[in-house]
Amino acid sequence: MENSIKLEESWKAVLATEFSADYMTSLKQFLLQEKQAGKQIFPKGPEYFRALDLTPIDKVRVVILGQDPYHGEGQAHGLCFSVRPGVRPPPSLVNIYKEMQSDLGIPPARHGFLESWARQGVLLLNSVLTVERSLAASHQGKGWERFTDAVIRAVNEQPHPVVFILWGSYAQKKAAFVDQKRHLVIRSAHPSPLSAHNGFLGSRPFSKANDFLVSKGFEPIDWALPDNPASSS
Repeated sequence: MENSIKLEESWKAVLATEFSADYMTSLKQFLLQEKQAGKQIFPKGPEYFRALDLTPIDKVRVVILGQDPYHGEGQAHGLCFSVRPGVRPPPSLVNIYKEMQSDLGIPPARHGFLESWARQGVLLLNSVLTVERSLAASHQGKGWERFTDAVIRAVNEQPHPVVFILWGSYAQKKAAFVDQKRHLVIRSAHPSPLSAHNGFLGSRPFSKANDFLVSKGFEPIDWALPDNPASSS
């Protein structure tokens, strides 16, 4: 899989044993069979590893964990919570923008394209990297979770401190092993409309992340998204 899909070199080196593992061979076979059966898979193949490709491991300053890619037409492009330019921001992202405005005074962007965050060192990682069109969670339990566990472990082992932003119980369980002596772990409810009022809104994750980065001698993240989403790609 690593030979046929675009992936930044530092991640290829760190994850080499994962790509050669039996579970990854099985996962690749599953995806091929789904495509051969005429099923539409999101995101497109070259974008499976887009989050890793945009954010080399030594540049990761913040990790935001999602669960599954969006399963609607034209939404998913390999970054959690992000949608392509021209696609209306989904409800969870609308709440993320609300919290960003409350926390940092940044007005909500008119688009949902978060690539400028990724280019600054925000790893926007879903736990599962593919989904069948219109079928939420259809690729859970096929091997992606083991792969993304390895990604989180690799970031956890980096020598520099990182901020882990864990929204909701799923993300919090997945990254429970992160070393909190070296890294900052920010936990709250998920930004979904079902749970945002139970502790996500008002949690101030963006200022907390930047305060930590600055305290460690790193540049803060510019969370304000460009007006023209194409300017970040």
